[in-house]
Amino acid sequence: MTIDTMKILTAAARAIVAVCIIFVSAVGAQNPAQSSPGPKGTPMTLPETMTKHASGTFDVKVTPQKPDNPEAEAANLGRMSLDKKFHGDLEATSKGEMLSAMSEVKGSAGYVAMERVSGTLGGRNGTFVLQHGGTMTRGVPQLSVKVVPDSGTGDLVGLAGSMTIKIEEGKHFYEFEYQLP
Repeated sequence: MTIDTMKILTAAARAIVAVCIIFVSAVGAQNPAQSSPGPKGTPMTLPETMTKHASGTFDVKVTPQKPDNPEAEAANLGRMSLDKKFHGDLEATSKGEMLSAMSEVKGSAGYVAMERVSGTLGGRNGTFVLQHGGTMTRGVPQLSVKVVPDSGTGDLVGLAGSMTIKIEEGKHFYEFEYQLP
C-alpha cells in the first residue's frame, strides 16, 4: 500500500469517525422487547425483571485499521478499533471493532460495531457485549446500541438493555436502561 493510499484511508477514516460522532450526538436507543421467539415460533417469556438506569461518561479512542485482505480494501469500508473507559454507574473498559461506509450523497452513511465490556454495573461484576448499528440518511441519524442477548457473564448473566450515547462539547455521555434477573 502506498503512502498516498494510506493518507487517503486515514482521511476517510477520520471523516467516518466524524459521521459516527454526529450519529451518537443526535440519536437515542429504544428499549429491547421483553419476549422473543421460542421453539417452533412460540413466544418465550423472559423472567420478570425490573428496569434499572445507569449513567455516566466515557472516554473513547478510535484507531483506524488497514484492510486485512484485498477484498476488504476493494469494498472501500472504514475499519476502526475501539478502546473505551466507562465512568459512573458503569465502571468498565471495552474493546471493539467498527465498520463504516459513506455514500456519494452528502450526509448519508452507516456503521456497525461490536464491543465487549468488562467491569462493574450497579455493583455487579462481569462482561457483556454491545452491538451498535447506525445510519444517517441525508443528515438524519438513527442509532441503536443494545446488549447482545445472553452475552452477560459473572454477576451479569441474563443482562438485557439498550444504551443511548450523547456527545456534548466534545465529552461522551451514556444512559443505559437495563434489566437483570
